[in-house]
Amino acid sequence: MMGLLLASPPVQAFDGTALDSNINAPQHIQPLTPPADVPLAPVARPVDEAFRTGAQALRSGQTAKGLDALGYAAAQGHAAAQWKLGRIYADGDGVKRDDAKAFSYFSKIANSHADDYPGTAQSRFVASAFVALGGYYLEGIPAAGVKRDPIRARDMYSYAASYFGDADAQYHLGKLYLDGVGGPKDARNAGRWLTLAAQKGQFEAQAMLGQLLFRGDEGVPRQAARGLMWLTLARDAAARPEDHWVVVLHEEVFAEASPDERAMALSYLENWLKTAKR
Repeated sequence: MMGLLLASPPVQAFDGTALDSNINAPQHIQPLTPPADVPLAPVARPVDEAFRTGAQALRSGQTAKGLDALGYAAAQGHAAAQWKLGRIYADGDGVKRDDAKAFSYFSKIANSHADDYPGTAQSRFVASAFVALGGYYLEGIPAAGVKRDPIRARDMYSYAASYFGDADAQYHLGKLYLDGVGGPKDARNAGRWLTLAAQKGQFEAQAMLGQLLFRGDEGVPRQAARGLMWLTLARDAAARPEDHWVVVLHEEVFAEASPDERAMALSYLENWLKTAKR
């Protein structure tokens, strides 16, 4: 092949004219090749294909096939597959709920991917795994030998909240500070974490922050109108039956607010919505 290439006549210019002075020499069109700087599509790894196959099987109702494929990918260290299986067993989604298995999958993610770069697609699974582990340490899993450990729970939430900037972790961490669980109560620190989560649209954090600001606490001066604004945003996002506490809390605070506080809250809300649309 190398000999043929060396013996080939000069290539043609883009307009088809010969670049060689011998116009009688036959010209051959060179094979087209992609430019060197154009990236080619990455070759799918078998483990990635197993994850896609498993996820698709679950969506089509083929639970056994889906679990088998996801199990293979998870065994190879595929973080998304491990997270998916963790959520399936934590929620009892198509299978019998098994918190021990869920805890195991989430722990594998946390142990292997704690240093993943924040902001990537995979880092969302890692942060979510830390949040799930925080919940398990907060309650404990007696059947799996996992003791209730609020301090450890706070550590899980704190890592996901600070390193990954996860809004759910920030909400849970703020709530622990507010309730004094896993350490001393610290309303001011609670307010900081709840604010970070609330600004990202985490409606539970918006509700807790709203209550905190409306009533005030040690180190947190009362800001009734701003608190009512956050609670109004939270109420509008509370759509699930288990979120009814947000609606009740908003009704209580709205009833306590003065007409001036309600009017100011509405003004704050309008400004917030304008900013959010930008």
